[in-house]
Amino acid sequence: MSTLLEVKNLKKHFPLKSSKLFSTEKPILKAVDGVSFSVKAGETLGLVGESGCGKSTTGRSILKLQEPTEGEIFFKGENITTYRGEQLRKLRREMQMIFQDPYASLNPRKTIEKIITEPMRIFNIPKAERNKKLDDLLDVVGLSAYHKNRYPHEFSGGQRQRIGIARSLALEPELVICDEPVSALDVSIQAQVINLMESLQDRFNLTYIFIAHDLSVVHHISDRVAVMYLGKLVEIADVDDLYRSPKHPYTQALLSAVPEANPHKEKERIILTGDLPSPANPPSGCKFHTRCPYAEAICLTEEPILKNVSPEGQMAACHFVKEVVEQTTV
Repeated sequence: MSTLLEVKNLKKHFPLKSSKLFSTEKPILKAVDGVSFSVKAGETLGLVGESGCGKSTTGRSILKLQEPTEGEIFFKGENITTYRGEQLRKLRREMQMIFQDPYASLNPRKTIEKIITEPMRIFNIPKAERNKKLDDLLDVVGLSAYHKNRYPHEFSGGQRQRIGIARSLALEPELVICDEPVSALDVSIQAQVINLMESLQDRFNLTYIFIAHDLSVVHHISDRVAVMYLGKLVEIADVDDLYRSPKHPYTQALLSAVPEANPHKEKERIILTGDLPSPANPPSGCKFHTRCPYAEAICLTEEPILKNVSPEGQMAACHFVKEVVEQTTV
């Protein structure tokens, strides 16, 4: 498979107001701080981590809903980092987003017909074609044509997310960034929406970046998984390799919290001590060292690089990958 998206050293920093009177220093919140990865056409990359680690900001920066501070973004081999105006508008046809809150992302004053066809109207798609595509999209996401004259408040949460999915597909994009699309739904509805997304991926040859904090969901839908901590990637691997043999202690801790399907199987739980540091004042050296049970002096001063740590191409950013794997059973 060819590479559809490549992100190089992506950063998104937000300036903050100084709490010190007459201070000339401008504090910065480093939401995303040097992220690099690629996504192949047709695959699903899961992007996981705790709340506040920078997952959603990464997705929004890729789509240029937020302007990146630094870095480069390549889509189908083209550097889109500096795209503005008409170039960026045309790019919207090929890159779309499914938002976390299916109610807040839909205009409550518009009918479902207007919500789904709005992107098509913006791109001057003829009315007859819009109407046909509307009926087709409603059908493929599990809704009926008679739903199109209703308003968002008349639907359940799962149905509203189906509407959001239909809207994201209206312009036939190649890349869809899914920002925790099932986190606001009941567990039974989550499974239905995930299965729908998988079937749509096969039907429309979609490429997903699936942002989530639920590692069970990520395991089900992803081909590869990238783990974020405090604005940086700490591990990237094929989904089976990562779940079978996580290399980074943060990944190990996250996976140890995933419930076992077999209630009789014992599982060692790794409890992280301390709170997640503020991205406005991140620790020196390895960002994870304040909570890592294996941290040593080098971790406090030297930041580890994301490097290849297995023949399968698994990558991790840790000074003591081998030692951590040998000492830990997950």
